[in-house]
Amino acid sequence: MARLCPLFSGSSGNSYYIGNEKEGVLIDAGRSAKQIEDALKTNGLDIMAVKAIFVTHEHIDHIKGVRVLASRHNIKVYATKGTLSALEDKGELNGKYDYEVISPDGNEVADMEIKSFPTSHDCCESCGYVINTADKRSLAIATDLGYISDKVRNAVSGCDTVVIESNHDVNMLQNGPYPYLLKRRVLSNSGHLSNDTCSAELANFVENGTTRIVLAHLSEQNNFPDLAYVTSKSALNLAGMVEKKDFILTVAPKENTSGSMIF
Repeated sequence: MARLCPLFSGSSGNSYYIGNEKEGVLIDAGRSAKQIEDALKTNGLDIMAVKAIFVTHEHIDHIKGVRVLASRHNIKVYATKGTLSALEDKGELNGKYDYEVISPDGNEVADMEIKSFPTSHDCCESCGYVINTADKRSLAIATDLGYISDKVRNAVSGCDTVVIESNHDVNMLQNGPYPYLLKRRVLSNSGHLSNDTCSAELANFVENGTTRIVLAHLSEQNNFPDLAYVTSKSALNLAGMVEKKDFILTVAPKENTSGSMIF
């Protein structure tokens, strides 16, 4: 049975393992190769279990360890055409590992089907992923969203587990230390999803079959885990939904040192 293990989540790096003890995939590898190898080990997983790395986009907090991990362990990398082009421009495609544009029909890896969906972010061709497991479970990873488009809604709808960005509190961001242009970028339709915007979508997810929600990619400067959690929980409660009955809500840790896996 496949499980989700958030290895890293946040401004300083993002990486998620989906699979079982024997085989699985990484969604992003935004920390150093050693950090990711150590995080896998902490969670009872061996790097040899990783059969592919699926990259959402080319920003450093999502690709920092990709080149070394893929080269060292002969791991195939999948991404959109635009993202692979950006990785090539950055010198990340060094000829020491295989890579491929993800198929519009999805790719089968580690006894799972992985499909991409487009997202709005300030990069070449960002995407999220839906993972369908052999035991008929489904999981969506949707972070780095300027807004939630109909394509994102349609892709996520019906997934058992949704990892969704709850990046910042708008008041903290507006009154925080970021320069004006960076604040505009984060708040734009190609930036990041706020706690309020995230929370407003969750009741719809639950109504369509989602039972587990993981809040992810929290800003270290402009958010707190408890604040993101309370904002989403309150919105779900206002919609008449009860925690641990209708949904399970968690916040992905900045670093997973507890060995916890969910799904």
